[in-house]
Amino acid sequence: MKKDLCIKLVCAIGFYCIVQSAQAAASTCLPADFVSLKKIDPTIQQDIRYAGNHNFVGRPIQGYETANCMLTRKTALALQAVQRELRQSGLGLKVYDCYRPQKAVDDFISWSRDPSQHRMKAEFYPDIDKQNFFKLGYVAAKSGHTRGSTVDLTIVALPLYKQAQFTQDTPLQACFNDYAHRFHDNSIDMGTGYDCMDERSHQNNHDIPLVAYYHRQLLKALMEKQGFVPYNPEWWHFTLKNEAYPDAYFNCNI
Repeated sequence: MKKDLCIKLVCAIGFYCIVQSAQAAASTCLPADFVSLKKIDPTIQQDIRYAGNHNFVGRPIQGYETANCMLTRKTALALQAVQRELRQSGLGLKVYDCYRPQKAVDDFISWSRDPSQHRMKAEFYPDIDKQNFFKLGYVAAKSGHTRGSTVDLTIVALPLYKQAQFTQDTPLQACFNDYAHRFHDNSIDMGTGYDCMDERSHQNNHDIPLVAYYHRQLLKALMEKQGFVPYNPEWWHFTLKNEAYPDAYFNCNI
């Protein structure tokens, strides 16, 4: 009885109580207007890359305890509006990354300083030294993702065809290879794969197939219509213009 009373008292005076699941902990640690995208629009596909092994590091990133897209409600509702418009043309959205804890960004920084860690280079950064990720703008020491209003995403065709499964034995193909010869994650052709650290990933780069360039411009136009701002070095990266927490860097696990 005394032990239970003590736990309640500690929680009541504002200390963090580690007594819930990872998702529940995130929902209580983050501001109240953060929501799971699945609750707003379950038709938007999710492929949260940093919760698994298929990313430029090659392992789950710190802070990603679940593969769940968390965003501010305002951002999630704006994505829902984009999804509704795309579905009229037999298309839809798929998100790769949403809210990202600051500890994940710190994990990227530590990894970038370790020259022995380069297992995924052949796919994600064939022509780039990973120590230059930050200088080139592909990774930021203070990421907009930690504020809950930035999202990485692509367009998929409907009905959705089955995505290729990435395993430790999957041969790595350069992310800027042509559409038929790079990893198939069921996205329509965007000119490169997701998280491709290369100039061909830049929003307005014309050194890609015309159809891929058109797809990029379609995504950009629809996202801008709903108040998102594109990030030129990465065709997949958008931030809600009037974001709720422009100066915050949250550090709650997902």
